[in-house]
Amino acid sequence: MTVIEEYAVVDPGAGPYGITTGPDGALWFTLVHAGQIGRMVPGEEPTTYQLDPAGQPTIITTGPDGALWFTESRAHHIGRITADGVITRFPVPSRDGGPYGIAAGPDGALWFTEMNADRIGRITPGGESTEFPLPVTGAYPSAITAGTDGGMWFTMNQANAIGRIDMDGTITTCPLPTEAAAPVGITTGPDGAIWFVEIAAGQIGRITPDGTITEFPLPDRAARPHAITSDGDGRLWFTEWAGNRVGSITTDGIIDIHDLPTPRSEPHGITLGPDGALWTALENGALARIAIPGR
Repeated sequence: MTVIEEYAVVDPGAGPYGITTGPDGALWFTLVHAGQIGRMVPGEEPTTYQLDPAGQPTIITTGPDGALWFTESRAHHIGRITADGVITRFPVPSRDGGPYGIAAGPDGALWFTEMNADRIGRITPGGESTEFPLPVTGAYPSAITAGTDGGMWFTMNQANAIGRIDMDGTITTCPLPTEAAAPVGITTGPDGAIWFVEIAAGQIGRITPDGTITEFPLPDRAARPHAITSDGDGRLWFTEWAGNRVGSITTDGIIDIHDLPTPRSEPHGITLGPDGALWTALENGALARIAIPGR
C-alpha cells in the first residue's frame, strides 16, 4: 500500500514548485510566489532563503560543484546556493529570456532552457554562459534532462516536440505523434530512454535515443501531468496538477494512480528523497511524502 503524508513547510501563498534532493541529504525546493529557496531535512524544520521577491524561482537541481542551481523565470537569472545558504545569481544572456528548466550536463556545466527566447543555455560553475538558438520560434522550451547518450533532452511545450542538444550545440527535434500535447516535465528513465509528460494530452511519453516515441494515455486525460522522475527501482513517478494525484508508470507502460490527501493541493515538482521515498512540492504550501511499497 502506498502511504502519502503531507508536511506544511511555508504559508500557502509561497507556492512550493520545484524540488530536488541535494548532496547534503536535504530536500531543496523553490517557492515560486515568495521568491525564496527552501531546504528541509526529512523530520526537521525547514529553512528558507530570500531571493528577489518577484523573481519566480522555478526548477532546482544539484550542480557538478556540489551546490544547488536554480532558475528565476521572471528575474531572468540563474542562481546558485551552497548547502550553508550562500547565494550567487547570474543574468542569462538573452534579455527577458525566461529561464525555466535546468540540469547538470556530462560536460561539467549546467544546461537550461529559455522559454521566452527560444534558446538553450549553458552555464559553467564559474558563471560563464553560452546560448544556442532553437531551429523554431515560439517553441517555449521547458524542462531539460541529461540523457544516457551524452546529450541533453528537453521539452518544447508550444512546438509540440522533444529536442536534443549535443555538447557542441547541435540541436535535433522530434515532433510528438499527438497534436497539441504540450510536453513539460522530462527525465531519464531506468531503461535508458527519455520519459516526459504531456500536460495538455494527459499522457506519459517515452522517446528512445534514436527518436522512437511511444505514448501512454492516463486514466484521467484531463489530469494535466506536470513533472516526472525515476524512483531508482524501475518505475517513474509523475504529478497530476489538475487531478490532485501522483502516479507511477513502469517501463512497459503499467500505470498506477494515487490521490493526494488534501483537495486542490496543486502538485508540481517531484523527486526521489534522501529517505528513499518520493517527495512532491504542493503549491498549497506543503511537501508530500510518498512511501514506496517494499522499501
